[in-house]
Parts: sequence; C-alpha cells; structure tokens
Amino acid sequence: MNPREILGLTVEQLPRHIAIIMDGNGRWAQQRNLPRIAGHDEGAKVVRTIVTQCARLGLQALTLYSFSTENWKRPDDEINFLMDLYRRYLISERETIMQNNIRFQQIGRRESLPERVLQELDQTTSISRSNTGMRLCLAINYGSRQEMLDAIRLLARQVQSGKIRPEQIDEAHLSAALYTADVPDPDLLIRTAGEQRLSNFLLWQLSYAELYFEAVCWPEFTIDHLHRAIRAFAHRTRRFGGVPAD
Repeated sequence: MNPREILGLTVEQLPRHIAIIMDGNGRWAQQRNLPRIAGHDEGAKVVRTIVTQCARLGLQALTLYSFSTENWKRPDDEINFLMDLYRRYLISERETIMQNNIRFQQIGRRESLPERVLQELDQTTSISRSNTGMRLCLAINYGSRQEMLDAIRLLARQVQSGKIRPEQIDEAHLSAALYTADVPDPDLLIRTAGEQRLSNFLLWQLSYAELYFEAVCWPEFTIDHLHRAIRAFAHRTRRFGGVPAD
C-alpha cells in the first residue's frame, strides 16, 4: 500500500520538506549503560528507515542534522567514531539512495572534515546527481549562523566585483547564497528527545516552519512517530502572517 494511503492524506496535505534534529543518541546509550558511540551506531540504522519512508511518501526534501559546528567540542574518540560512521554510511547507503531515486547532498562547511569523509561525500553526491526524486541533505559540520556568514561574504564579493549593487540585495538573493539555495524551505521541523530549541539549525529557512517535538530519543524513532508528526502538521492552519479564509 502507498504510504500516503496509510496516512490518509493527500499530496497537498504533506510537507514538501521535513527537517529533523536527530537528538538523543548519547542519552539513549547512557540510559542502557552503553558507551555513547553505541547510540550513534543505533541511530544510523534509524536513518535508513526514515529516509526510505520519506522518499516513498514523495517528499521533495529531507534534511538531517547530523553534526553541528559545535559538536567539535565533543571528546576526540566520539568525533573520530562519528566521522568513520559517516564514511561507512555514505558507502553502505548508496544502493538505497539509488533504488529510491534520491539525490544526495551535504550542507555545511567542508573544511575540518577528514579527507576520507569528503571523498565519500563527493562520490555519493556524484552518482546520485541525476536522480529526480527526494533531495536528501545531510548537515555535517553545519551551523546556521556560519551559513549566513558565508552567504553574506558571498554577496559582499558579488558587490565588490560589480555583479550586484547593495540596494538590489533582497531575501531572494540571500536565500540563493545559502547552502540550501535550490531546496525549498522546510515546512516541518521534527526534533527528538524532548528538547525544544533550534540549536543553530536552518534559522533562516525555518522562519515559517511548523515545529514538532517528540519525546523519544532518535534510536527509538519509528515510522509511526514520523507519521504522527506528519498528521499533526496536516491538521495545523498555516497563516504566514495573514488571516485564514473562512
């Protein structure tokens, strides 16, 4: 059965783009007296399930907050494990990405990422470039304030070179200078583990998104939780600053 039939929703009721803050891997592990890296390993398994389901639903985009610019403050052994986990994920999930017609991209600063990770990021991006289905954006070494700084610097260089005048710069120009330039803004943000903050994630793009907070940690997040969030989104009235029609 088509996942949309299970949900009982039309295409128009679905979010075009879902962004997820996958929180609680370490907490999940600590609750079970396991090392934090065990939570990250378990969380990676959930990623495949959720990515595949979102692609089957026909979403335009899914963005997963995987590693923030602030996460470099974590212990070295955890960072090294995460980098190797990303490398292994990018290799192992290529078949799933291609089978589901997913177009992959990384958002975030490339500098500081290990060469072994960059090679696999570029390989997965390259082989999926012609796919026409859902866009999967993996936010690695990402921070929204850093993204906006990079966008401002790009616009400043364009002004300096004479490509654009300062008074011409508008919201569209700034959006086009962001890492997510060719991806629609998220309609729905999901954050797991009960936390209710944005944590420097897609601050510009989430301006009009619906926010949904789920209590379970990411390794416990299931398709049923995803469907619950989407149904909640479908029943909200989105005004965008206006007044809904009677």
